[in-house]
Amino acid sequence: MDIDIFNGDADGIAALQQLRLAEPRQSLLVSGVKRDIRLLDKVVAMAEHRGARLTVLDISMATNSEPLQTLLDDDCRIFYVDHHHPGDIPEHVALESHIDADPDICTGLIVNRLLGHRYPAWGVVAAFGDNLHDAAHRLGKQCGLAEQAMAVLRELGELLNYNGYGREVADLHFDPVQLFKAVQPYADPLEFYRQSDALATLRQGFHDDMGKARATRPEDEQESGRIYIFPNEAWARRTAGVFSNERAREKPDMGHALLVDNGQGGYVVSVRAPLNRKEGAVELCKSFPTGGGRAAAAGINELPQGRLAEFKAAFFAAFQS
Repeated sequence: MDIDIFNGDADGIAALQQLRLAEPRQSLLVSGVKRDIRLLDKVVAMAEHRGARLTVLDISMATNSEPLQTLLDDDCRIFYVDHHHPGDIPEHVALESHIDADPDICTGLIVNRLLGHRYPAWGVVAAFGDNLHDAAHRLGKQCGLAEQAMAVLRELGELLNYNGYGREVADLHFDPVQLFKAVQPYADPLEFYRQSDALATLRQGFHDDMGKARATRPEDEQESGRIYIFPNEAWARRTAGVFSNERAREKPDMGHALLVDNGQGGYVVSVRAPLNRKEGAVELCKSFPTGGGRAAAAGINELPQGRLAEFKAAFFAAFQS
C-alpha cells in the first residue's frame, strides 16, 4: 500500500505534484490544514499502515518523531522530504530522508533538486507559496520563464497557500486532498491556472478576506517589528499566512507577528523574521509551549492571553538590530 502524507499548503501540494508526475502511484492521501503537522499520527491510527510505503512531505520530523519510529517499527518504508529542523534523524534502513533547513529553501525546491529540475515550474509555485520570492525568481530565470508567467505562478502559489490556513478543514475553501486532486492532472502549473475552476473560488475568497485583513492596523509597533491581532473569525484564520508574508515583504527590516484569537482564551501566533536577516523566529516561538517552525517563519499553536505581554516583550527583543 502507498500512502502520501503532505502539508496542506502550497509547498506540500507542489512537492507531491512533482513526485507523482515523476513516479505516478495510486496512493492514499493524508493531509490537513497547514498547522495540522502531526499527520503521522493519522497514519499510525490506520490499521492498513503496516508494511506500507510512505512519502512524507513538508511536515516537521521533530514534531512527528514518535509516530515516525512507530511506523518504522511496523515495517513501513519511508521517503521523507522537509525543510524544518528535524531534531535527531533516526538511523534506519527503511528511512530515506532529505532534510534541508536552510531558510532560503522549501520542500518543493528540495524535490525539484532531487528530480533534476524535471518540473521546475512547480518548484517556483512552492517557493512563492512559502514567501521565498528571491528563490522563486532565481529558479524561474534558470528555466526560462517570462515575467508574465512568473506573475501567474506567484499568484498561484499564494492562492494555494492561502487555502491551507484555518483552524480546521471546514474553514478552508477546499480540503487540501481535494485541491491536490484538482492539481494532479496538470504537469504545467500554467495550464492549471488557465483551466481550473477551483482558482476562481480561491481568487474571490482571497480578495474578500484580504480586504478585511489589510484594513487592520498594527496592535503594537516598535522599530524592531509590528504585531497584529485578528478576531476569532474564519477570514482571519484563512489570511494568517498570506497576510504575515505580505507584511514581511512590506517592511523587510522588521519582524512581524500575527495573533489570531482562538476563541478559547488564547491566540494562534504566526511570526516572520525580518526578510533581510532570516533568523530568530523559531527560537522565539519555541520559548513558549506549542511553539515551533523555522528560522525565518515560525508559530505558536496556543498562546494564552495571560502571556500576551510576555510575548510582546520577547518579540520586540528578538528582532532588535
